Amino acid sequence: MNILFFILIALSFGVAAYHQIVDPLAAGMPSAMDALSKAMLDSAAGAVTLTLGLVGSMTLFLGLMKVAEAGGLLAVIARLLRPALVRLFPDVPANHPAMGAMIMNISANVLGLGNAATPFGIRAMQELDRLNPLKGTASNAMVLFLAINTSSVTLLPTGVVALRAAAGSQDPAGIVATTLVATTLSTLTAVITAKLLARFFPLGSTPIDLSAVPAPEEAPADPSAPLPATETGAYPGWVSAVALLAFFSIIPLTILWGKAIAPWIIPGLAMLLLGYGAVRRVRVYEVFVDGARDGFQLAIRIIPYLVAILVAVAMFRASGAMEVILTPLGALTAPFGLPAEALSMALLRPLSGSGAFAVLASIINDPAIGPDSYVGYLVSTIQGSTETTFYVLAVYFGAVGIRRMRHAVWTGIIADIAGVAGAVMICSLLYG
Repeated sequence: MNILFFILIALSFGVAAYHQIVDPLAAGMPSAMDALSKAMLDSAAGAVTLTLGLVGSMTLFLGLMKVAEAGGLLAVIARLLRPALVRLFPDVPANHPAMGAMIMNISANVLGLGNAATPFGIRAMQELDRLNPLKGTASNAMVLFLAINTSSVTLLPTGVVALRAAAGSQDPAGIVATTLVATTLSTLTAVITAKLLARFFPLGSTPIDLSAVPAPEEAPADPSAPLPATETGAYPGWVSAVALLAFFSIIPLTILWGKAIAPWIIPGLAMLLLGYGAVRRVRVYEVFVDGARDGFQLAIRIIPYLVAILVAVAMFRASGAMEVILTPLGALTAPFGLPAEALSMALLRPLSGSGAFAVLASIINDPAIGPDSYVGYLVSTIQGSTETTFYVLAVYFGAVGIRRMRHAVWTGIIADIAGVAGAVMICSLLYG
């Protein structure tokens, strides 16, 4: 991350300096260096504004998650998915709060709830840091979790569907299937890459002794659960299989009624978690307030990390360095189904979610392109099947003070490339 941060700043300064010296200054227009300075200051202020905007959602969902923990819901879900997750995360005890938090984060991402996923993800990183044998350095479990987080299988890209509908699309939910295919490919790639690269980026410490990790009080065993847990802390394999089949049965529902379902997701999630807590006789208000108390402190903690990455991205765009890279690359990728318009999305998306969303809006609202053209479907799918990788790394690692990210950056980039490739493949097949 140190190298990438410096490269973005250096390239931006170099390109802006070239334009400042060579280009004539038009009347009434700011110089290249003036534009670069303004972008730096605006993005730094914007990072703080963005963080303050996260306070509300963090407080809300951390409070809901605390209620779910107190009622034992996360422990139940963790036991359902343990047969799969125990193989992916051998360093995380099955009944640890980190397991439940990761499951909630992944579930929120699957439903396209980026704002809801962030507080769950930060909580997961805090719990994973408790198991971390080397503080300040990303553990294998942290890197793998963020790899899955940034490439998460998405059933319902709600924001993109809404934007397509507003742009006059005749089939706004037509990207549900393409996004599902692309994100499935990117997630598989992320998991494989994280596992392989871990060998080349050693942690630098002996593995933690999991037998010495006490069973956490936050995720107690549920003696009244309707299904018996086995000695390993998991439900029988057939129960997990049925649960996964039930989950994947949601796919046809999202394809047919995705637009109608989207408004129900966040209120339904709140009702589910609070209702479960009430049934389990949890003092929902007091527990909610207790869990929400950390929201503000977390938001303040990530401000320096956000300022760094958003300033670098803003400089990269304002200096014209991104355009310098796009022009020659667009000519090379167009024959492979990735025209210049879509390439701009592919390059910008890992750096800036708001910037990529603005580019998406401008492309699908362009009368010459439209939301239902091949390019319209492609850029919509790229938006839904890739993630703001560097933003996620900055926020999640910043929340627990991780400075040595090991192979997390490379894993995220490779997963993003796989997501773009998957988007091109499925959109070419269906709409090319």
